[in-house]
Amino acid sequence: MSNYAKRMKTMEKQANIIKSLFSSMNDPDIISFGGGAIARECLPVDKIREITEDIMRVDSRGYEILSYGPVLGAKDLREIIVNDLLAPKGVKANPDNILIITGGLEAMNLMCQLYIEPGDVILVESPTFVHSVETFSMFEANCIPVIMDDEGMSTEDLEAKIIKYNPKLVYVIPTFQNPTGRTLSLERRKKIAELGSKYDVIILEDDPYRDIRYSGEDLLPIKAFDKTGHTVLANSFSKIFSPGSRIGYVYANDEIISKMVDAKSATNSHSSLLPQIICAEFFKRGYYPEHHKLLCDVHRERRDAMIESIDKYFPEGTKRTFPDGGLFTWVELPGGINTSELLAEATSNPDVKVAFVAGEGFFTEGNGKGSNCMRLSFGASTPDKIRTGIERLGKLIKTKL
Repeated sequence: MSNYAKRMKTMEKQANIIKSLFSSMNDPDIISFGGGAIARECLPVDKIREITEDIMRVDSRGYEILSYGPVLGAKDLREIIVNDLLAPKGVKANPDNILIITGGLEAMNLMCQLYIEPGDVILVESPTFVHSVETFSMFEANCIPVIMDDEGMSTEDLEAKIIKYNPKLVYVIPTFQNPTGRTLSLERRKKIAELGSKYDVIILEDDPYRDIRYSGEDLLPIKAFDKTGHTVLANSFSKIFSPGSRIGYVYANDEIISKMVDAKSATNSHSSLLPQIICAEFFKRGYYPEHHKLLCDVHRERRDAMIESIDKYFPEGTKRTFPDGGLFTWVELPGGINTSELLAEATSNPDVKVAFVAGEGFFTEGNGKGSNCMRLSFGASTPDKIRTGIERLGKLIKTKL
């Protein structure tokens, strides 16, 4: 049998984390705080059923939707992105500069196809989104961590590492960051856009959680401050519409979009038209505002239940973030507890049966960094389950001190 490509070896660490994450999400006996899914109650099943039946009844429309389509994606959806999602956030865009992709993660894949040769440097937050690192590893990039604090990525450390490493990309999740739930401050957003222009480096802004804000002040994306086209904005409908629809989008300048279209065409021709048309119709029928309110109300309640439960049941000395939106909080445990070992026990112990994501896998620097941390997602569990699961987990943690 032929040997596997060397890149498969570099992906093993991230791939194992992701396999474990999805395994626990699908186990009915486990209370899972692992995945980054929105509440089931927020999936617009009835509206999607109605829209699908309607568009398939229209003469010839079904044949059009089920056929091949434009590589850029459905024009109706691109116009909705421009007018309903980007313009209110201070970003003026042309529909021809929007590329519809298959889930937000395809943005990372396409950007790597455009820019990354083996050994090239990508600067990432410390910690950062493990799925993206898996993609970067597949292209044999060297991911260099940039320090984070409560205001997000440190722009001082970022500039120093741009100068030192001459990276091809800077990857940043500015709003309700995965895994920490932190939000990049307004001044740092401006500065990162400036650094991209100053040093001629692409800023890949991944912002899929932005629209699930239920407290705090709304902030303009990094792209709103980009004056030279160095910032590429990636986003997804997974959190505001449906993760199963697998719809995402990229907004970039003419040159980059043109190259991405070439890469997209070679990769999978175009994203499926059916979910694009359904999603566009969902917005055109005016369903989004009420849906968006539901998203925020449900996840605010779940965040509050998780934060209150952590403060009540976890041991003294525990540190956690308080996200103003999104789906995650980040916890640092006292006493040198190894959360990878804790996870194995928490999922197998019949008195606990709780899953989370151990923190070490979110750090590209290795050497045990983050081994006492965990990411807890509150999106997919009801408040009652959150309280039960966190109480069980807290009791287990206290036995380790």
